Amino acid sequence: MTTDPVRLTLAAVAVGLWLLSIVAVAVSRALARRAAARKAAALSGPADADAVLVAFASQTGLAEELAWMTARSLSDAGTPARVVLLGDLEPAELKAAGRMLVIASTTGEGDPPDSMSWFVRTVMKAPADLSGLSYGLLALGDRTYADYCGFGRALDGWLKRSGAEPLFDHVEVDDGDTGAVRHWQHQLGLITGSTIQADWTPPAYDRWRLVERRLLNPGSPGGEAHLLAFEPVDHTPHWVAGDIAEIGLPARDGESHGSREYSVASLPASGRAEFIIRRVIRHDGLPGLASDWLTRRLPTFVPIDMRIRTNRSFHGPDAATPLILIGNGTGLAGLRAHLKAREGQSHGGAWLMFGERTRAHDAFLNDELEALQASGLLTRLDRVFSRDAGDGRYVQSIITEQADTLKDWLARGATIMVCGSLEGMSKGVHEALEAVIGAEALLGLTEAGRYRRDVY
Repeated sequence: MTTDPVRLTLAAVAVGLWLLSIVAVAVSRALARRAAARKAAALSGPADADAVLVAFASQTGLAEELAWMTARSLSDAGTPARVVLLGDLEPAELKAAGRMLVIASTTGEGDPPDSMSWFVRTVMKAPADLSGLSYGLLALGDRTYADYCGFGRALDGWLKRSGAEPLFDHVEVDDGDTGAVRHWQHQLGLITGSTIQADWTPPAYDRWRLVERRLLNPGSPGGEAHLLAFEPVDHTPHWVAGDIAEIGLPARDGESHGSREYSVASLPASGRAEFIIRRVIRHDGLPGLASDWLTRRLPTFVPIDMRIRTNRSFHGPDAATPLILIGNGTGLAGLRAHLKAREGQSHGGAWLMFGERTRAHDAFLNDELEALQASGLLTRLDRVFSRDAGDGRYVQSIITEQADTLKDWLARGATIMVCGSLEGMSKGVHEALEAVIGAEALLGLTEAGRYRRDVY
């Protein structure tokens, strides 16, 4: 054991910062619960024993949004409801509810949302006693993945094994399919005894106009990546780093093509919502519908439909907390917003690990990042380029190579935030983190809110 007073002081400071980060997470969660309780008071009184429990498990905020819409519909039909995060509940609370509606997202290949880590490994590891509980389940997923709605189906199976009785067969929603959502609305009539409004839709879009489009990687061996900036038209938006924009696509040949989601790369103080969007070329050689329109065909200053949605699972810690940002490609957008959120503040340091194809063509926003590093806002910048001779590494390689430094940052209470591609990058980063700090430690970071992801 060391007796060096300097080392002892540094160790004490590290422990103190770690404790402060735990307190900050607890306070943040308490404030979020308090805000939700105030919002729920408009739907049912706190002492209303007949209120339907509406629980959500959300990764990008959509499940939470649908939970509030479900509760509002129930309330409007005369049935009180209260909304809660499923991951915060114990089995006894589920059993006591009597009636429950669950909106559950699946992320990646059948995985639960990050906020469900504790619930999955402690509550769902074995059947519970949920006899007397009736439930309905809305499972959100994407059929392009092999384990479509995997977490929703696993949750449904656990509820049944625990003795809960389904009110109706669970409803699966493929990539926001409106028909499936309307089916869910109709099923709510089993609870309310009345018809739920058939054209139940998300909040209205705001109007925005494109004011800048800049190619970030001319000559790249990968697809074109553009920085796009939009200004609000006749409204004053508010959002925070980590939130997501939903852009409505124009109808073609009389057919609606829905919307697409993108990580916001800026903050309201700039007066613009900025994005980094890659023009996608599909396997059949045709360009992606949304990315081609945004990067090539949308004229400047023409109003479009867009709204920015809260994404609590990717909100950052306070500025005093050290921040480890990891991503690739267009994932730089979500990471950039977190750096901008710290401008002008005393901060605990920020470390960006970023991967792309070639240094000559794909060092996105190079001048800006180097300026942030020179200013001290970005404490450390590590970049790798997978197609460069003499490099050939992916971003997870930095984690392995800088394992000791990573552990030092985590000992000081750092939060890890990952943004970018779901396929390849996020899985590789997760495996590298597990190899460096251990699977249990990584689960602990997830449950403490210190490992957050926005992957797509």
